[in-house]
Amino acid sequence: MSTALLSTAAELHARVRHGRRAVVMTMGALHEGHATLIRTAREIAGPDGEVVVTVFVNPLQFGAGEDLDRYPRTLDADLKLAEQAGADAVFAPAVDEVYPGGEPQVRITAGPMGERLEGASRPGHFDGMLTVVGKLLHLTRPDVALFGQKDAQQLALIRRMVRDLNFGVEIVGVPTVREEDGLALSSRNRYLSPDERRTALALSRALFAGRDRHAAQEALRARAREVPATHARAEALSAIGESRAAADAHAVATAAPGGPAAVRAAARQALDEAVRFDPPLALDYLALVDPSDFSEIGADFTGEAVLAVAARVGRTRLIDNLPLHFGSLGGAS
Repeated sequence: MSTALLSTAAELHARVRHGRRAVVMTMGALHEGHATLIRTAREIAGPDGEVVVTVFVNPLQFGAGEDLDRYPRTLDADLKLAEQAGADAVFAPAVDEVYPGGEPQVRITAGPMGERLEGASRPGHFDGMLTVVGKLLHLTRPDVALFGQKDAQQLALIRRMVRDLNFGVEIVGVPTVREEDGLALSSRNRYLSPDERRTALALSRALFAGRDRHAAQEALRARAREVPATHARAEALSAIGESRAAADAHAVATAAPGGPAAVRAAARQALDEAVRFDPPLALDYLALVDPSDFSEIGADFTGEAVLAVAARVGRTRLIDNLPLHFGSLGGAS
């Protein structure tokens, strides 16, 4: 298979289409996380469909003082990885092709949802991101577009844009790909020195600590539902290895700091430790949010949630997240 390198929308539109077109949008510097997106797109498009990978470093989504100039540009390597992963074409337009009249005067605005977390830390970022995604959806004309769940707020906003503005495209989220040590794959990982990388592992450790605390809570809740609320509760729990202090699983599962507060506390502890590392971690935010609008969830929340973190290590800013599910005490989680 030979992957075509295209630089203009006219070249892309001239291609004969058979079956579904699946698009993976990237800013280049491709890695195994992108390869996973491309392979998933190949599966969705099928043998008769077409997979297009876009490579475009969008200036609109970089703020003042951010890393637009030093963002890695590795088109030859990107083309090779895309081909190996199953892409039919790489669409790598110049800035003038995407913005022929200069910076667009009319842009897509992310609204209140885009002002939280990443939006608060990077004003205007999501407006620039949605504007270029909207343009690339029009330029590539896909049936389905795939995005990584590592950028959870971005994915949520793209889904909202497509729904609110009636884009005729299916949006598919693909789970985060991690390196063996747990660090989420990112094009910016290559900026990290060995010492900075060790510090950066605090992000995934914090998320895993929150996840594990949540899993322990849910296990206690399930046990509380299964064991009769009688004196036999203590004996039954003791028999399976629980201490006498934890005999009333219902109380343990619901006592403060339980639920979302306990998840946040467990994650925060790992991040607080990293502040003392050399080099230190500079925390931007830790949040446990409702993925429908990225607002913080309350103590009685049930349903899907996202535990998200952002921090700087040296000059490099990294983000990560994990999905969680909060079940009610009366039902399975």
